[in-house]
Order: sequence, then C-alpha cells, then structure tokens
Amino acid sequence: MIRLRNEALDLPVRSALPALRSALEGPGSAVLCAPPGTGKTTLVPLALAGLLGDAPVRRVVVAEPRRIAARAAARRMAWLLGEKVGESVGYTVRGERVVGPRARVEVVTTGVLLQRLQRDQELTGIDVVIIDECHERHLDADTVAAFLVDVRAALRPELRLVAASATTDAEGWARILGDAPVVEAQGVSHPVEVVWAPPARPVRPPHGMRVDPALLTHVASVVRRALAERDGDVLCFLPGVGEIARVAGQLGGASAEVLQVHGRAPAAVQDAVLAGSADGTRRVVLATSVAESSLTVPGVRVVVDSGLAREPRVDHARGLSALATVRASQASGRQRAGRAGREAPGAVYRCWAEAEDARLPRFPAPEIKLADLAAFALQAACWGDPDASGLALLDPPPGGAMAAARAVLTAVGAVSPELGRVTDRGARMARAGLHPRLARALLDAVPLVGARRAAEVVALLSEEPPREYGDDLAAAWRAARRGQDGYAARWRTEVRRLTSAAGTGTGDGREAGPGDDRAAGIVAALAFPERVAQARGDGTYLMVNGTRAEVRPGSALTGAEWIAVAVADRPVGAGHARVLLGGHIDEDVARSAAAPLYTEGDEVAWADGDIVARHVERLGAVELTVRPLKKPAPGLVREGLLAGLKEEGTALLNWSQGARELRERLAFLHRHLGAPWPDVSESALHARVDEWLEPELSKARRRADLRRIDAGQALNRLLPWATGEATRLDALAPERVAVPSGSRIRIDYADPEQPVLAVKLQEMFGLAETPRVADGAVPVLVHLLSPAGRPAAVTADLASFWQDGYRAVRAELRGRYPKHPWPEDPAAARATRFTNARLRR
Repeated sequence: MIRLRNEALDLPVRSALPALRSALEGPGSAVLCAPPGTGKTTLVPLALAGLLGDAPVRRVVVAEPRRIAARAAARRMAWLLGEKVGESVGYTVRGERVVGPRARVEVVTTGVLLQRLQRDQELTGIDVVIIDECHERHLDADTVAAFLVDVRAALRPELRLVAASATTDAEGWARILGDAPVVEAQGVSHPVEVVWAPPARPVRPPHGMRVDPALLTHVASVVRRALAERDGDVLCFLPGVGEIARVAGQLGGASAEVLQVHGRAPAAVQDAVLAGSADGTRRVVLATSVAESSLTVPGVRVVVDSGLAREPRVDHARGLSALATVRASQASGRQRAGRAGREAPGAVYRCWAEAEDARLPRFPAPEIKLADLAAFALQAACWGDPDASGLALLDPPPGGAMAAARAVLTAVGAVSPELGRVTDRGARMARAGLHPRLARALLDAVPLVGARRAAEVVALLSEEPPREYGDDLAAAWRAARRGQDGYAARWRTEVRRLTSAAGTGTGDGREAGPGDDRAAGIVAALAFPERVAQARGDGTYLMVNGTRAEVRPGSALTGAEWIAVAVADRPVGAGHARVLLGGHIDEDVARSAAAPLYTEGDEVAWADGDIVARHVERLGAVELTVRPLKKPAPGLVREGLLAGLKEEGTALLNWSQGARELRERLAFLHRHLGAPWPDVSESALHARVDEWLEPELSKARRRADLRRIDAGQALNRLLPWATGEATRLDALAPERVAVPSGSRIRIDYADPEQPVLAVKLQEMFGLAETPRVADGAVPVLVHLLSPAGRPAAVTADLASFWQDGYRAVRAELRGRYPKHPWPEDPAAARATRFTNARLRR
C-alpha cells in the first residue's frame, strides 16, 4: 500500500477531486481550473491513476509545455509517494526517458505526446490524458488537444481527457472538449502588496532578443532593495537565460543564496530550488516564466517582476520559429504576483510605472497567431488534415502563415504540391522531431557527409550554441565535441537521438566524405538554402534571399567567397544583418542546396537612368554570371521602359508647354466633374499606359526614345471621344477667357482646385461677376495686377472687391501710376489696357 506524505493531504485541489472524477465518469472530459500551488499538477494525476487508494487503477499521461516542468512534476509526485522517479511515476522528454515497468503516471512534454499520437493514434494502454498549463496557449498543447478530441470522437470514446488551467478563463477549453464540465479548485491566497519600482531614467524597449543592460542593472538593484525591506525568499522573473546570468552576476555579495531556474539549469539546481531552503538561508531565485505556474517555489514572500517575457515569433533571420522579448501581459503579471502570496502575505516589486500597467496587453497572444507554422502544418498533414480546417482549435491558424508553411513543406518535399498531403519523406521528417527545415537537412545530408556528422551539425542548429563557441559553424562543432559544459551534454544527447532518426549506424562521427569545415557548410546550406551568401567585395555578403549581411571583425568566416548563414540578427540601427553562425561552402554547394532558386535568362531592367539588357545566370538575388545582351526581346524592353516610367515618372516624355497645360486642364475637369474626364495623375497614367502611350512605347528602345514621344499627342487619346464630350474641352476648361478690355487672357490650371486668371486690374473694369469655368461650377481666382504686372489684389468675388477692396488698392496705385485711369466707380467704368493719354486720342 502506497502511503502519501502529509504534504499531499493538505493540497487544496483535494476538495475538487470528487467533482473531477464525476465529470470523467460521465462526459469523459473536464476542464480543471486551479491556481498555482494547489496541487493540480501533482496530486490530480496520482488520484486519477488510483495511487491514492480510493479509485480504480489507471494509466495516466500528463503533458507539460516544458521539459523542466515535466521533470519537476515527476520528481515531486515520486517524492509525495516516497519513491524514486521511474517507479510509480516516470517522465519522458526529448532524449531522456525514465519510466519503469510499474509506472502508472508518465509525465511528458507536449512535443513528445504529439510524436506518440502520430505513431499510435489510439494511445494504446492509456486511460487518462491531462494537458497541463493549457492557459499558456502553446502551439503544441493546442495541437495535442485538437488531436485528442479527434481520437475520442473516432477511435477511443472511453479515453478520458482533462485540460488543466491555472486561470479561470475556461469557456473556450470547455467548448473545444464538447461542452465539458468546468471543475474549480480554490487556492489558498494571501494579500500581496504592489510596489511600483520603475527605473529612474528611461530604458530602451526590448528589440528582438535584446534587453537594455540598464534595465537589468535596475532589476538587480530592486532585488537588493527587496532583500533589505522584506523577509522571506525573493523570486525574480526575467525573460531568459542570458538575462538571468547577467542579473546573477550583479548580485555578488548579496545577503542571500542566488539560484537560477530555467530549462537549461542542471537537475540538481532545479531540485534544490523546488525543495526549499534546508537551513533557513535566504534565497534569491532568478527564474523565467516557467515559475509563473509550471513550478511552485517554496518559501517565496517577495516577487520582483522585470515586466518582460519571451514569445514566439517567425524569425526571418533563421527561417525558424524563435523567441522575442516582449512586455509581459497583465495576466502574466497577476500570475507572477500571486507567487508571493501562496504561503503568507507578501509583496511584488514591479519594475515599471503604475501608469504603464493599463497599457499592457491583457493576455499573452496564442502561439498559433505568432509562430512559424511549418512544423504545425506538417503535423496536421500527417494527421490527415493538411489545412487544419477540421481540427478543434481555439484559434484557427492565420491563412498567410499556413500558406507560407505549405510553401516550405512543398519545397522540402514533405507534402504534395497539389493537395498538400504528406509524402513518405514528410512522414519521416515529422518523426525526426525537428523543424521541417532541419529535418530536410538531416535526411539529405546523410548521403553527403554521413549520418553521424549530419546529426551532429543539425543538433548544433536545433539549439543555438553559446556565443563563446564562435560564429564559424565548424569551429563551434569542434567546441561541442570536446566541450564539458551543459550545452555540450545536451548536444550529445540530441546527437544520439538524431543519429537514430537518420536511420543508419552511428559510426565514429567522422565517416568518409568531405572535411568537417565543408560538411558543416553543406548541412547549413541544406537547412537554410535561401541564406547561402556570396561575398560582395566590400566586406559584406549577399544572401540569395536578397538580404545583405556582414561578419564580425576577426571572424573565421572573413574572406570566404561563399558562406551558408545559419543564424543572423539585425542590430538596432544597423543597415545590414549580422552573421552570428555560418559555415564555409563553395559555389557548387550553393548551387546544389538552393537549386530551386536557380534561374537563367535574359533580363532587361531600368538601371542608372536607362535600359540595361543582360543575360544573367542567378541564384535568387545573387548573380552568378552576366553578359551584355545585344538584341533583347521587344517585350522585355517594354517592361524595362515601364519600370523606368514608374521609377522616374512621365517626365521622361517630351512635355511641351501645350502638353503640360492640357494635362492640367484634364486634371481640373477630373477633379470637379469626374468621369468621363480622365485621371491624369502619375499612378493613373501608369495604370492606363496601354491606352495612351501605344504604339510609341513598344517602338522605343532606350531613354532617348522616350524623350521623343509627344506627351500632348498621346494624352489626347484619353479624351472621351466616344461620348462626344471631348469636343467640349474648350468650353468647360478654356485655355483663355475674354475680359472686358477685349484681351484674351490665359487661365492657369496648375492648381486643379481653383484655376487662376492673372489680369491687369484696369482690364476688368465694368465686370460685375467673376468669370467661371466647368459649366459655371467653379469661379476662377482672379489675380488683379498693377499696370506694371505686379500683384495688387486676389479675389474670387469681383462684385465684393469693387465694393469693399478696390478703394484701398486705388489709393495705393493711383499715386504710383498717375498716368492710368483710376475711376471711383470701377463697376461702371470702361475697361482698358491703355493710359489716360492714349484714351484721349
């Protein structure tokens, strides 16, 4: 008979077990809402497996989102039972399995469970599946849930399913599980005081993975402040391993033991953190978001929250889904703060201003909305639902991301191009447990470099090596082989797994074939064919996807003619990407790896202000060979000239004064009367080039030919001749208008809003109404000039001007121009172009 430790009997979730069992005996599925620390991860699986002695014996699988959480949950359950891990409770994570023959509870990562479902859709021998921390909305967890709903509906209706959440937002999950009952467990919570502790000076916002060092220094100072002002252990939330290490380095001499908790931490450190302080020594635990809900750290009375988190994004620098530093959501902030009040009243120090809090996102975004979906799309295709339209997902995958994923899968041969169905090769790639790009590299590199070496390089690419390994992939490979650090240990474990997945013997790691430098480059090029890059002669490289990149000063890659870029970033304010990890290759490797991007043909383009015709052999954006083309095809020339017209505008044509004025008149009529008068803006003219620039455009061969095209004659083709409206052009927008003096004055249509009539003031005497155009719809703006032609007044209402404005203008001009007539009543006076003396003759 298994005897539980007393700690298990006191867990708050125990009160919810009867309702949970009832739900599973009835509908067969349930959503369990229980705050962190209540025992939902540790006591519930033991109860459902019958290990408490009060229920039937069952086999239970618990799916956790992270390896560290899976290991910790298994160890904690084994401890509650007074056993070692692997007896009644075991765990399986990628590359590690500790499960004995008597195990009734197995804790796995969601990734492992996905692989298991693809191999055995019925989950033979499993009675209950618990998807833990489903509120975090990891893509693998959403996918596992969707697959299990299918399994229950079609194959195993008796399979029991529990979605366990640390929040009370359970409606969506209940709906996905077929209107499953929601079972809530009340946690024990104590008041938590909120202390706002923003930096004294502004810090730069996170960019990519980068966090302003000034913020990390501030976080360290807040930890020291918390140690001085409060009792108990301090739990500090930081976005990642690098930030944890930096803050730990700034806490030297602190009056507490500093511990680091993250997925890469050694198991002994993880166990020490979760066991609590044995001798009463105060502790500072620096942790990633894994400690929000997946892990419960005892003894914590104070939380210091940096306000940052990591979320998945499509990393265009690597072609893989990667993590980006973002502001943590309000929901995450509440979860983090709650850790301070689990055992007693506590406090949370938030490293941002209270005014910023309301502007934070309410919840973290679901991973399916943000991440690269190539791996998800491959899983869906293997499941028999290539577009995922039939899966019970809380959020549908974005159409654009799925289309991009399908393109990647088609390119690597994982799915058929027509229907997107998985191929035999795609099924093998899915079983490798890698991103499809890396799976392609593993499979295709085996005949070129050998299984062991392919596995070793792919393992390097699947988890980016430490920066101290350098940016030369081959050198990093050698460093991993001889390394004794945590990364090297994880790398060796992954190499063993991938060598087995490659489907051939392990060898000694140095099978016959190219040397290590070339082998590393080959594998990287196969994984990232769009990022093979050629040196440009100015210290930079041009990738075939069109991105420029540069290597670090002193890099071992410097001087290479060709490289395969495995990892790159773009520093803030930099014009080029920066190569962080890459391998040496040659042109033959580049051509082979990026073969789908190879093209050869005639190219005619507009460059440096004229047509440039060449025969080009290229790999994406990289030109391999170029030679001049003497007689390019007319169609290509026309496209090149069109590009020039789009780039430099129709000013390339011959615009006489009459042509410019015609365009202005047409623009005016289009603005005020609309159709059928044509839009003659640059964009509109470019869109209708076939209607007004032919046949001259098709006869042109270079810039000089464009200059010979009469733009005015061409524009006439756009006039509404078919309706007869074209004949009204001069009536609606006359070039000139007769004024009372008998002169015909040109109208300026440069401003399509209101044309301008610039005329000497005396020539307008006797005219009571302002001239109008466009069938009388638009009054012209009259610029009244002095006898010398200088501006004297501007009006769109002559009658008003004669009555109110003329008197002041007359007083000024009469003194300057005494020889000209200045009648007191201009509205009744005779208009003239002449002086008084001329009028008297």
